[in-house]
Amino acid sequence: MTLKSVAILGSTGSIGTQALDVIRANTSLFSVSILSAGNNVELLIQQCIEFKPKYAIIGNKDKFSQLKEALIDTKIKVLASVDGICEALENATSDIVLTALVGYAGLKPTLTAIDQGITIALANKETLVVAGELVTQKAKEKNVAIIPVDSEHSAIFQCLVGEEQNPIEKVILTASGGPFRGKKREDLLEVTKAQALKHPNWSMGAKITIDSASLMNKGLEVIEAKWLFDVSGEQIDVVVHPQSIVHSLVQFIDGSIKAQLGLPDMKLPIQYALGYPKRLPSDFERFNFAAYPTLTFEAPDKETFVNLELAYKALEQKGNSACILNAANEIAVDRFLNDEIKFLDIAGLNQYCMENYQFIANPTYEDYVATDENVRELAKNWTNK
Repeated sequence: MTLKSVAILGSTGSIGTQALDVIRANTSLFSVSILSAGNNVELLIQQCIEFKPKYAIIGNKDKFSQLKEALIDTKIKVLASVDGICEALENATSDIVLTALVGYAGLKPTLTAIDQGITIALANKETLVVAGELVTQKAKEKNVAIIPVDSEHSAIFQCLVGEEQNPIEKVILTASGGPFRGKKREDLLEVTKAQALKHPNWSMGAKITIDSASLMNKGLEVIEAKWLFDVSGEQIDVVVHPQSIVHSLVQFIDGSIKAQLGLPDMKLPIQYALGYPKRLPSDFERFNFAAYPTLTFEAPDKETFVNLELAYKALEQKGNSACILNAANEIAVDRFLNDEIKFLDIAGLNQYCMENYQFIANPTYEDYVATDENVRELAKNWTNK
């Protein structure tokens, strides 16, 4: 395998730091072309000194001077903001870009990378949630591969390798159920931030952990699966699997089901995406069936966890509906983390925005940008009365 140059967008977050662990363990296979962070300039500086990328970008413009000064004796070019990321993608030679930015911020850089013909390792599900049709169409036109990094979509992708001629009957996304599995609405009226941030199986950033607790994360994954695997909402099932060993499954037209299993460790799907089509050796902990004598599965509770139902509704409505839902949810989660609204209000706010913002059947890129901006304002002003 020849040396691959990797751009990591969101290098200081959970996915980004684990990706650098993978690269650190495989320095003969990977080099780093770009590193970007939103706010954690101190860690970004450490990463730049170690991995020596061609470009370093900080999202928070207030920290640009600090980054610039710290790297002044290096050859690293320092930029700021999403526009800085796009400039770096246009000028640095990268074989693959890992998009691990949080939320809507991943859309513009992903489109820029596709324009440059760079393979996408996608850990930013919101890119496909917001503008799945636009992104996948552009990738098709540019002959750019999108390799999913989410553990569930990576599992489906792995199950489909070698099955290109065989139609999918159904994809089945597994969900841990989060910290509130089995709870009813009345049990969740006074949920605290600390309770919602305590995921039973995975270590993730705050936003995705809250999304997991509300099942919005699974809803976003349902929408993402539609675009990644060219399936309809009717062909996407969700099953709660508390052990998080079966990462997802594919059912084919003959009824056969393939699944991908493993211990919950994001480094495995990250390494698979970076090394694809080759599987690389690793020292990751191995799954032992004897240690898990029982694997259980159950239907999700859509009445309690309304966000999952909202995601299916957005998928059915098409247009800018998923963009509305995503923008509303990003503000809702932020407001919950800032103690402005309660846990169950997250879904209430999301539903309000879906029902009260203008539906656009065939949105352009500019429509997506406007929808995102306007829905955020709508969500910031929402009150539960």
